Amino acid sequence: KIMMAAFLTAFVGAFLFSIFPHYLMFLVSLFLMGCGMAMLQVAINPLLRVAGGEENFAFNSVLAQLVFGGASFIAPMFLTYLVTSIVVPAGQDNIIKNVFTKIIPENIPWISLYWVFAIICLVMILLIAFSVFPQVERKEDEKAGTWAVHKTLFRQKTVILFFIGIFAYVGTEQGVSYWLSKFLNSYHGYDTLTVGASIVGWFWGMMSIGCLIGLLLLKLFDSRRVLVGAVILAVTFLSLALFGSGKTALIAFPMVGFSLSVMWSIVFSLALNSVESHHGSFAGILCTAIIGGALMQIFIGWLGDMFGLRVSMCLIYLTLGYIFSIGLWAKPIINNETISIKKKKSISAELS
Repeated sequence: KIMMAAFLTAFVGAFLFSIFPHYLMFLVSLFLMGCGMAMLQVAINPLLRVAGGEENFAFNSVLAQLVFGGASFIAPMFLTYLVTSIVVPAGQDNIIKNVFTKIIPENIPWISLYWVFAIICLVMILLIAFSVFPQVERKEDEKAGTWAVHKTLFRQKTVILFFIGIFAYVGTEQGVSYWLSKFLNSYHGYDTLTVGASIVGWFWGMMSIGCLIGLLLLKLFDSRRVLVGAVILAVTFLSLALFGSGKTALIAFPMVGFSLSVMWSIVFSLALNSVESHHGSFAGILCTAIIGGALMQIFIGWLGDMFGLRVSMCLIYLTLGYIFSIGLWAKPIINNETISIKKKKSISAELS
């Protein structure tokens, strides 16, 4: 029900802006679509943890992150395809142009993507409505609790520390992806709409590739070790991007995305696997920390106005440092299942 409500909320947001493409409606649309996606994360993460097994949660989360990164890589290309298909000269009509020119203003062809969003959300609502899900008995600790439950959670040091961890990760991800295009323009003269946009796409594309490698690593090593290694890589590539040449930055920024790919999934899974109860409420608290992405962008821009963008983006070193610390102090009740752990279980079962 929550997933259907989430897609319905996103559908309403996309559809409203599709038929009323004005600035005020754009803000309303953005808010509704953001709410829908946040609702999905709150509902899906605990469900994924139960459905796939607690010991496989980190692996399955990275797999989900792979899909996220792949979609983020494809989306800008798909938008370009839609726009270029719509704005072709007269006499060069095609199916896409014939469909969308009847329902969108001539001067804003990118509105077509919102129609696509609306259709996707509607399809997902229908798929969920007519799908047969396994019967899962939800425990009390998997349900979103009362305000008293949330207050109890906020009294726990572990909850606060992981809240900051999610805040730091999303702030890092958005701080880099949002400002890299402006950085390349300011310090190396690259055009934001061509080279900058391309590197943003590759940032998300490399995140998808990183997820593939992360899936393998999480079957071989403890997730905390993978997290520490990922942070070291991210710091290295961020340094090359900020202080290297223009050509180096073009390669290093996407590689930062590659390094960040497994962090969200590992931090989130470590968090949920570090508490014994109220995982539904805890997931909601963690998803609230996504606001770090908005605040980090503002802080970087504010500091950039005073000291320059290169200096302000060094703020990301602090968030990466905190994520690094998680790999050192996290003590999950249930560790991610690796090949060695699986072998030990198999041997124990045979002996018993």
